[in-house]
Amino acid sequence: MSNRNLDGLQDLALWRTFLVAHRSGSVSGAARALGLAQSSVTAQLQSLETTVGEPLFVRHARGIRPTPRADELAARLAGPLDALADALGSHPAVEPPVVRLGGAGEFLASIAAPALASAVAAGLPLSVTTGLADDLLDQLRVGSLDLVVSAVRPRGRTLPSMPLFDEEFALVASPSRGIEPSPTLTPNALDQVPLLAYDRDVPIVRRYWRHVFGIRLDREPGLVFPDLRALAAAAVAGAGVTALPTYLIADELADGRLVDLRPTEDPPINTLHLVRRPGPLSDGIAVVERALRVAVADL
Repeated sequence: MSNRNLDGLQDLALWRTFLVAHRSGSVSGAARALGLAQSSVTAQLQSLETTVGEPLFVRHARGIRPTPRADELAARLAGPLDALADALGSHPAVEPPVVRLGGAGEFLASIAAPALASAVAAGLPLSVTTGLADDLLDQLRVGSLDLVVSAVRPRGRTLPSMPLFDEEFALVASPSRGIEPSPTLTPNALDQVPLLAYDRDVPIVRRYWRHVFGIRLDREPGLVFPDLRALAAAAVAGAGVTALPTYLIADELADGRLVDLRPTEDPPINTLHLVRRPGPLSDGIAVVERALRVAVADL
């Protein structure tokens, strides 16, 4: 009599272990949820990988990362296996997987952190990575991140993305600099004022010059500091003039510590995109997406 597993039903226990591991993001988390030894979970996953004929997880220092094939299988199996577990009253208590969010430190600290506080307090595990957009998108492509708030829209269709928020920029300085704000302010009025820039190439200030003044900026910065919050603090202290996103300096503009030197109805804008890794979304990722959208709705 043949003992071939023609319909895969003999592997139900293995697939249950697979689904729990996929959701928890770690062998140890799956072992705790299932009441098994870690070695047993590892052996079961390896057995499934042999059956499928390709890796289902990539091991790394903080756990396991599903491959695209594993994401596909999890999406197809979740409904039937959850329904079976509910019918039998045997649904394991799975630790929610960590949601890995990336983006510019200024946006994540000012907007994302307070927006996600209630979700974290309710038990959502969250890990945040800051950095430059291109580097973070590379991490998203290899599966090291789940979501990235990016000032760069990824090319192609590999990474799903959608607009999240338009940053508006203002040219600001401390009132102590004695520069009279005016809708007709010219660059000549700023010739002797140090420029405060994020990078030696002054990308944000250069863009402001081109968009508002209609000329090319050809000056060296007086201060280079790769953190917009530090530039805001330096400007408040009277170091010079800089261009900053208005959401970041709303309090300083409201209380007069900074003034908008060139008020305009057509400020430079920069669209931030919400980019996610391919594959099905976990409940935690959906929670983070919703919280970010609510947070930027009134900015």
